[in-house]
Parts: sequence; C-alpha cells; structure tokens
Amino acid sequence: MMSDEAGRHQIQILLVEDNPGDVRLIKEALNGGRLKNYLMVAGDGVEALAILRKEGKYSGAPRIDLVLLDLNLPKMDGREVLTEMKRDDRLKRIPVVVLTTSRAEEDILKAYDLHANCFITKPVGVDEFIKVIQKIEHFWLTVVKFPAE
Repeated sequence: MMSDEAGRHQIQILLVEDNPGDVRLIKEALNGGRLKNYLMVAGDGVEALAILRKEGKYSGAPRIDLVLLDLNLPKMDGREVLTEMKRDDRLKRIPVVVLTTSRAEEDILKAYDLHANCFITKPVGVDEFIKVIQKIEHFWLTVVKFPAE
C-alpha cells in the first residue's frame, strides 16, 4: 500500500475488465468515493498477470492490494487468472472480487473453488451498478485489513 500526502494509505486496485463501459462506470464510482485508491486496468487476463507479476513494461507497477476480476475475458479468462494467482506464492494472498455478468451456479462454485474472496453479479442498471461498486469500495477499503506483503 502506498501513502498519499496526508499519510493515508492508498489501496492499489487492479480492475481486470474488457468492457469499456464497465471500466468507465467503475472508475466513476471509485472516483466519486471519499477514499483514496489507485486503479490500474487490464483488458485481458494475460495483461492482468503481467501487471501482478511486474513483468515487461509493468516492471515498475505497484504491488496490487485488491483485484476486481471479470470472468469472461479475451486471451485468458478470469478463471485462468484466478487459478494462476492462487498457485503463485507471491500473488495468492491478494484478495480477488469476481465481478461478472454471470449468475450461473457453476461459475459461482468454480470461483469459490479457485479461492475467490467473493462473487458479485454486475447489476444491469447504471445506478445499481455504481452503488455496488461503492459498497465494494467501502467494505474492501475501510473494513478489511490487508497483509503487508
């Protein structure tokens, strides 16, 4: 976690999402919050793992504290990203919030089997979507205690 100029901790969030509309809404919801956070966006699973592992052009990326992960992604889907993260000793403690359009019981079970920390189905309406993101922000950024490394 980084600190801002007032000494408060900034949470480093990685949003793994390929839908530009959802990215825009999530950014808007997080920017509207009172909490300080840093958001990086990966458009596919391969890019997400490169950011998390600080590979290539992401070698200077900050350590990510929280991942918001869509399941249906190009190149490598969210299930594969989750599998790789939980296999990697450097990444396995990073909390993962699955944020997807899926309501399928098999996706919910699979996500928890792969050690997702929670599973949230994206609401269809814009106002509801923003409220859900703000609730995620409130819980994960004010209530939860993150490991130092």
